[in-house]
Amino acid sequence: MPKQNVRIITLGCAKNEVDAEEIAGVLAEAGYDLDGAADASDVTIINTCGFLEAAKRESIETIKEAIRDKKAGKTGRVIVAGCLAQRLGSDLERLAPGADSYVGVGQMARFADILDKPAVVSRQSAVAPPQHLWADVPTRARTGAPWSAYLKVSEGCDHRCTFCTIPSFRGGHASKPIERVVAEARHLAKTGAREINLIAQDVTQYGYDLYREFTMPRLMRELSEVDVDWIRLLYCYPNRLTDEVIDTMASLPKVCNYIDVPLQHVHPDVLRAMKRPWDGERYLLVFEKLRKAMPDAAIRTTFIVGFPGETEEHFESLLDFLQEARLDRVGAFMFSREPGTPSYDMANQVPERIKKERYNRLMVAQQAISLSVNRSWIGRKLPVLIEGHTPDGWSVGRSHRDAPEIDGLVYVGGKLLPGSMAETIITDAAEYDLYAAPAGKSNKTRLMPLRQAAPAAAR
Repeated sequence: MPKQNVRIITLGCAKNEVDAEEIAGVLAEAGYDLDGAADASDVTIINTCGFLEAAKRESIETIKEAIRDKKAGKTGRVIVAGCLAQRLGSDLERLAPGADSYVGVGQMARFADILDKPAVVSRQSAVAPPQHLWADVPTRARTGAPWSAYLKVSEGCDHRCTFCTIPSFRGGHASKPIERVVAEARHLAKTGAREINLIAQDVTQYGYDLYREFTMPRLMRELSEVDVDWIRLLYCYPNRLTDEVIDTMASLPKVCNYIDVPLQHVHPDVLRAMKRPWDGERYLLVFEKLRKAMPDAAIRTTFIVGFPGETEEHFESLLDFLQEARLDRVGAFMFSREPGTPSYDMANQVPERIKKERYNRLMVAQQAISLSVNRSWIGRKLPVLIEGHTPDGWSVGRSHRDAPEIDGLVYVGGKLLPGSMAETIITDAAEYDLYAAPAGKSNKTRLMPLRQAAPAAAR
């Protein structure tokens, strides 16, 4: 009897994208077809996000839409998977009734078994305390561009930030064994990856649960033996950016001079309330070390504005920090009051109007800084990974200073081959993007040099 065809809808972050690709790989190996269309599938799987209230609302509406499709005969079973299924459990059935099964996080390796069972059994067995069953290394059906891949090195989180729900549904930190990470990286390289982006809730905590020491430096060294061009670290914790981590990054040509280190705030009063480490002064010292070791390093962070108790003075300290730190990339969120977190019940909740105002002020301030930083690259060479074209004939890609999806783009004159690495000269800059001209032929096989001395204005 032929297996059913499956449609997978993925919501949320890059970690969810990896989960969805592992689900697809497990199902493909079990004989399921993955070509289910929006209006004709036997099974619809919704891999939900449950991080913030806005993501929760999007996930619930997507579930309701799938259930409407089921009633209209456009799909058969509706399977709700991922973070929201784990976070809400049986409450999700009340909010979006009509799904056939609910599957919690960390269950990718069991997904074919779950789909083979009757719906009532899978509903009862698959939403359990978070656990992490790593899929076999080749078991991942890539859905994105072959040249760029995310590689999840761990699951869960041991931090207890007072605004965050993730530990409640992703569980504690669990590292993937180093040999599995390297094997997966080699498999991704064989299937076309030129860039590997390491992801976790905190990549700098990698390995401690397995090896009783923070093992990211060792992992970077081993991954540097893999045949890829770029290795990028995403989601670092500030107090774990040790001298060893920084020096290892600087010493390995394949490791991008790029660091993503969410700070959330800089004022010590707010950070204490968030249960986050350090303060703005300590962060500046770390950034100084990073820039000394890697003069062209791109530093990215995110902040939360409007956290309970944040005063105008606290917020002004954040704006002052931006001017001093001169960060390359900044994202921001307005505080989201999440049920079940300590911050939900905190006094002095900040009104929505003030949150929006502070968000806008922060982003406007950072735009001027980002434009100045980008303009410092005019006249300099940058390798660019080409990913596509615009309708008017530009090639579009990213440099080592730009992570996929969250950072800016580099527009290069002329049509270059997607997946190729082009050496370019930067000719113009905007707040988020760069414009360039080809400096030579695009290179399909060799890594262009990433490290160049920064001009005095950029130091």
